[in-house]
Amino acid sequence: MRSLSVFSLGLSLLLGALWAGSAWAQQDCHPGNLAAHLCDRTGDMVADPPDDPRRHVDPRVLIFAYTPVEDPAVYARVWAGFIDHLQNVTGKRVQFFPVQSNAAQLEAMRAGRLHIAGFNTGSTPLAVNCAGFVPFTMMAREDDSYGYEMEIIVRADSDIEALSDLRGRRLAFTQPTSNSGYKAPVALLEAEGLTEGDYRSAFSGKHDNSILGVINRDYDAAAIANSVLRRMLARGVIEPDQYRSLYRSDRFPTTAFGHAHNLKPELAAKVREAFFSFPWEGSELEAEFRESGEAQFIPITYTEHWAAIREIDELTGVSYQCR
Repeated sequence: MRSLSVFSLGLSLLLGALWAGSAWAQQDCHPGNLAAHLCDRTGDMVADPPDDPRRHVDPRVLIFAYTPVEDPAVYARVWAGFIDHLQNVTGKRVQFFPVQSNAAQLEAMRAGRLHIAGFNTGSTPLAVNCAGFVPFTMMAREDDSYGYEMEIIVRADSDIEALSDLRGRRLAFTQPTSNSGYKAPVALLEAEGLTEGDYRSAFSGKHDNSILGVINRDYDAAAIANSVLRRMLARGVIEPDQYRSLYRSDRFPTTAFGHAHNLKPELAAKVREAFFSFPWEGSELEAEFRESGEAQFIPITYTEHWAAIREIDELTGVSYQCR
């Protein structure tokens, strides 16, 4: 009887310790807007690697995706040299995944099918909070300056002269998750007294499509990222005399590059090393992004560099809840 009591006491102490440990783990986790399966113990607003090493992923083939563009085949070539470098640094085979939409890119990382990615400015907070994306770098100029502006463009021969003239017109956005392609211009127009019912919204899917849609008279105007505009000009896809800028915003951060939170930490460290050691000079990346001035990858933090984007999301009622 006495031995049973000792056993019961020991069991109670063990269960109590386990419960206390669980409670402490919950207290130690700062979920913020993160999905329930993610945990931020460092307070940097992004998901930490799982505590249990058995939940770390160490894939035989790493999947890399760049933010959706009009012609993914073009960017498969642009990123080919970087992918070779990434393979050499990580010792893994790397496959380029040509995503067709922000939603597809988000779902791929959320489902564990995407390991390394560049998410556009507006979808980065959703990728962080819903899919466990860990952004750590973005492209910058040689002097460490970075970013792009949101522009609202019209055809050069358009009779639209002011934002107020957009009333009743067909305005192209890209996707609801895009900062420059939707969230920022909607907030701007609301401040100007124009809600979405005052103009006719259309979603083109990509900045390239919106720009070409204006040129080809599919849309009266379009909200776009001018970094994409400059690259299209550099490639000769459009000409400077075909469009006119109606509005240009302050500067925003550009595409965030990072990895899935549950990559094996040693592998994640090698992915970071690959970005920061990539030789830009003479590369396809340098040629593609020369017009917008990018010449290196610089370190970033989601807390600091995406503060303005989170403010825009809050003003426009954007939710980071996974669906």
